[in-house]
Amino acid sequence: MRPVYVLGVAAHPWGKFPDKPQLQLAIDAMTAAVRDAGLDWRDLRGLVAASSRFEGGLGWGLHANELLQAVSEQGIPAINVGGGCAAGAIAVHTASMMVASGHCDTVAVVGAERMPKGFIPRPPGCPDDITDSDYLRWVTMGATNPAYWALEARRRMHDFGTTEQTLAQVSVLMHHNAVGNPLARYRSECTVEQVLNSPTVADPLRLLEICAVSDGAAAVILGSEEYAQRLHGPRVQVAGSAIATGRFGDPASRIPTVSANPQKSVPHTSEVACAVSRALELAGMGPKDVDLIELADNSAWQVLAWPELFGFFEPGQSDWMLEHGEMGIGGRLPINPSGGFLSFGEATTAQGVLQVCELVWQLRQQAQGRQVPDARVGMSAILGLGANGASIVLKT
Repeated sequence: MRPVYVLGVAAHPWGKFPDKPQLQLAIDAMTAAVRDAGLDWRDLRGLVAASSRFEGGLGWGLHANELLQAVSEQGIPAINVGGGCAAGAIAVHTASMMVASGHCDTVAVVGAERMPKGFIPRPPGCPDDITDSDYLRWVTMGATNPAYWALEARRRMHDFGTTEQTLAQVSVLMHHNAVGNPLARYRSECTVEQVLNSPTVADPLRLLEICAVSDGAAAVILGSEEYAQRLHGPRVQVAGSAIATGRFGDPASRIPTVSANPQKSVPHTSEVACAVSRALELAGMGPKDVDLIELADNSAWQVLAWPELFGFFEPGQSDWMLEHGEMGIGGRLPINPSGGFLSFGEATTAQGVLQVCELVWQLRQQAQGRQVPDARVGMSAILGLGANGASIVLKT
């Protein structure tokens, strides 16, 4: 396997764009990423797209094909990958393997999404299939995603004494980070009091502690070392990438439940924890080598729980780290210097690609207004429907 480098990145601002089709969001992001790489569309030797279930992609989630037919028909391979909210990172991993194997010298990745209003208001899955557990979770249990995150938050409060004020501080930090990010949808500071006074969505989580849904698009161009040598400035390498699915015994698998884990060897949220562990192993690194993390903060709970699940902090330590500024941009382990999902709102399939873009900007020292000092190694972590997990480790 040969080294893989990031040649270019770009993203469309996040928000709501009712008059802009998903295809145009993708074209804008891709065109800017190709330009950032110093390439032309004709230089691309493959395209991997994160497949959406909401709209676009010729009606079948064929976003790579749709994009190529609209802009650059050159006969290159078009790959469309699913994975729910993890699809973007799975697409990056797939493209990385195409370059690493020698199959392609340059491969583009794109994720673009226009989301329906509200917290994904209609149940996912198929109402005609009585074995569709995710559809049943929504309809028979009323267990929407915010309800599940609330159960996890309540369990954490029981286990570690996490307070409502601490959960609110997570939102405060994420919105503080986003003030300097022109791509973020929500760029205003907030206070603990404002968070606690926002409407309760699923007790104990409030509106400002749960990510909204947004429209957005992001693109990454990966290439071989030969192409990377043409770049000016720091070269960012894919040090490790991994995807995983859930393991039997994980209490968060299938219809989520929150309970003591009878199989101690199986980590909670095993799809993400295993992907992170494998990506670090492939990079020849451990938690102490990572300078920043971009993780999927669908709610305030993930910001506290996931660094512990990944082995960066001891169980229950995240509360102290947050309260003492160690998760901030100048802290021991900055979490989501971009502002995270809480500041962007989730554009499902585009989020995993956006995380990689942010890591690249950080490692290039181009994250103006939110730059992590001396960042050299960055890691992403994301969870998707169907117990899909993915993690990308980048280094300079």
